[in-house]
Amino acid sequence: MLSTADLTALLLTLKLAAISTLILLILGTPVAWWLAKSRWRFKFVVEAAVALPLVLPPTVLGFYLLLVFSPAGSIGGAYTALFGQSLAFSFSGLVIGSVIYSMPFVIQPLQNAFSSIGQRPLEVAATLGASRWDTFISIVLPLAKPGFLSAGILGFAHTLGEFGVVMIIGGNIPGETQVASIAIYEHVESMQIAQAHWLAVTLLVISFVLLMLVYAVNRRSGSNVMRV
Repeated sequence: MLSTADLTALLLTLKLAAISTLILLILGTPVAWWLAKSRWRFKFVVEAAVALPLVLPPTVLGFYLLLVFSPAGSIGGAYTALFGQSLAFSFSGLVIGSVIYSMPFVIQPLQNAFSSIGQRPLEVAATLGASRWDTFISIVLPLAKPGFLSAGILGFAHTLGEFGVVMIIGGNIPGETQVASIAIYEHVESMQIAQAHWLAVTLLVISFVLLMLVYAVNRRSGSNVMRV
């Protein structure tokens, strides 16, 4: 069975995934909308930057984030001056790293959902006198609902399995930065196979259920917004 320490690591992982996904949905929606509708000739540069975590080794991303988050770094130094603590090896640092690492799993499904709407509904709303904000709230959001559901689930599920990034920028501090994937690694390293098994199975079940929800949403809506 899961120990108290493993339950703490699992709850911390779920908390990290929930906060990171919420931030990504808020910040990623305008970015995805711009990517879906912009005709800027160099838009591919932004698309490549968004997709970079898909191909960049997590250890590379974690290493450079650690440099930036350290008290000697620009962002880390400002954070330390404001809050009196280091951004590296903190839960706040984990959230920022998770947002960057899971970015394509939220923005790309949203971009696909916005692109699938087309221009016709927007043009009709404009002819009826609706403002851009009203059109987005009343037309775009309802039509893109499957995309938001898929993006949220994928972002959450992807954050659950993070290891390289969170290990480098967060370390392994129980109750603060020790997430489930790191706890599994620690169990295996100390030959506590049974404890590693229980925690791994728990993550496996959660991830499988989340993916089933994504496919169920896509099947019901007849869309393919999961593609990343």
